[in-house]
Amino acid sequence: MHFHSLNDFIQQLKQYDLLLEINEYVDPVLEIAEITDRVSKQPYGGKALLFTNTGTHFPVLTNFLGSEARLALALRRENFDQLAHNLDLLFDHFTKPNKNFFQKLEAAYRIKGLANVLPKSRSGRGTCQDVVITEPDLFDLPILKLWPKDGGRFITLPLVHTQDPLTGRRNVGMYRVQVFDKDLAAMHWHRHKTGAHHFLKYKKIGKRMPVAIALGGDPVYTYVATAPLPENLYEYILAGFIRNQHVSLVKCITQDIEVPEDADIVIEGYIEPDEELILEGPFGDHTGFYSKPDYYPRLHVTAITHRKDAVYPATVVGVPPQEDAYIAKATERIFISFVKNSVSPEILDWDIPFAGCGHNFMIVQIKKTYPGQGKKVINALWGAGQMMFNKIMVVVNQDVDIHNYEQILSIIANNVEPRTDLLFGHGPADVLDHASERFTYGSKLGIDATDKLPEEIDDGLPERVEIQKFDYEKIITEFDEIKGINTSFLEKGLPILIIFVDRQRTVKTLLEEVLSRYDLTFIKYIAVVDNIIPLDDEHLVAWLVGNNIAPARDVFFVKGTLVIDATIKKVGIDSITEQWPEIAVADIETIKGIDQKWSKLGFKKFIISPSLKFLNSEE
Repeated sequence: MHFHSLNDFIQQLKQYDLLLEINEYVDPVLEIAEITDRVSKQPYGGKALLFTNTGTHFPVLTNFLGSEARLALALRRENFDQLAHNLDLLFDHFTKPNKNFFQKLEAAYRIKGLANVLPKSRSGRGTCQDVVITEPDLFDLPILKLWPKDGGRFITLPLVHTQDPLTGRRNVGMYRVQVFDKDLAAMHWHRHKTGAHHFLKYKKIGKRMPVAIALGGDPVYTYVATAPLPENLYEYILAGFIRNQHVSLVKCITQDIEVPEDADIVIEGYIEPDEELILEGPFGDHTGFYSKPDYYPRLHVTAITHRKDAVYPATVVGVPPQEDAYIAKATERIFISFVKNSVSPEILDWDIPFAGCGHNFMIVQIKKTYPGQGKKVINALWGAGQMMFNKIMVVVNQDVDIHNYEQILSIIANNVEPRTDLLFGHGPADVLDHASERFTYGSKLGIDATDKLPEEIDDGLPERVEIQKFDYEKIITEFDEIKGINTSFLEKGLPILIIFVDRQRTVKTLLEEVLSRYDLTFIKYIAVVDNIIPLDDEHLVAWLVGNNIAPARDVFFVKGTLVIDATIKKVGIDSITEQWPEIAVADIETIKGIDQKWSKLGFKKFIISPSLKFLNSEE
């Protein structure tokens, strides 16, 4: 099965009843995002959405990779584990360049047909160049504005093509692009990304940098642009390998760079190496918070080309789960075997929870055979590729169901001794981590939740006290800053308490006073979050914990209880100097507008806006 365009994929989605076509006019500014946000948070990711009436010549496709079923269809596999083993051979072949002749011969034999999946350049024009516009206007495209406080419209599924000016090595990355004018945009690539590295080389040699942004085409292109590939592996080699057919490349019309000939839309342009940067953002990002404005390179657009039946692809990011959570899940399954073989062979499996936004949480299952092995795995993974951005890692034994979060919490609550089983470290932090102590550098927390061997047990620690009943309503009455307490974990026999606050002092000071007046030594963990979400929404509690802590600063003991300060930090109260970002939610006007037109959109049932959870909490 080959998809030569998004329309090809759309036909397959229709055949399997995985897509809803919306013919009512929906505005690309805020409205498409609001509808997509409602649908993507449905069980199993809802359906893909095709908006045919966008006020432009182009329909918009969203959420098309936002479920396991749709991703499996895009990757031509019934499940992702089928792909994982075969990729080991591919990665080994391209990431070990110093093989001798016989090793290369053996590798070529093992990867039969490899030459047939390597990208190939062709002469002439591709279908992505059916229509060529050399006086481009980016606003002719239905580019979305996702959230009301975004700095403008953003291209959210760009396949950004760049090339190393010295080695010629090519890269396809996915970096959001903000549109400023008809032929001016900003290229938002983080300092850790390959595109940024290429740009620094162009600056060093003082040469104009060509850039091409492809949109659409075979959906596998979108996936590989997000994949955490090893060095030396071009994304379109992986794409050809996945679909068992090479990617055909053509040269752009106005820039010396190649793109897939079957892409839906291509935006061509360049970046001047010494031009003044432009202030980009804010943007409601995949963390669920607005990322801060910052300065990025200016992209000057020289042409837009597209196929005659082009579809504009877009994704909506924000408070999870969204489409990107399912893409991360696919990556979790596809790359586990490679990491096991290249980083830490005792790893059996792993899970990256939706609430962790891809990098905040990771649960790792290992086969433990010696003392300290859990901490060894944590350190190894923190030094491996994109996992350097992980903030909280939990390691468990081989008999644990790592996809059962209640079981994981039970193990952490009952089997982990916080004074000996926690490992704090420092290292690279994601650019979007607003809680880290410094920009792109911060602390991490490893939790060794494996069964302890005799050498790992500290006999001098006091025994825990059995859970007791206490008058939590009295605490709420006595402390004005405490707005609610979730005791659901205590009711399940887990010594975990969640406190919701609207505070005017540090969490540590507040908890010191609370725990001096009330004997709560039977509680092992207290998580403190702001009173901005429903008390019973434990998914959002986990999301706040992942986003709002710098472990070395925000995880501490108060009278023997481990406190996790997951509140939004405040200037003048906490040790920060800049205001923290706001949560990305829809505005009431947009929500009401979509509510009013909902009956015309084709849905079988009404879906309440997820943003109301936050807006109602504010009221």
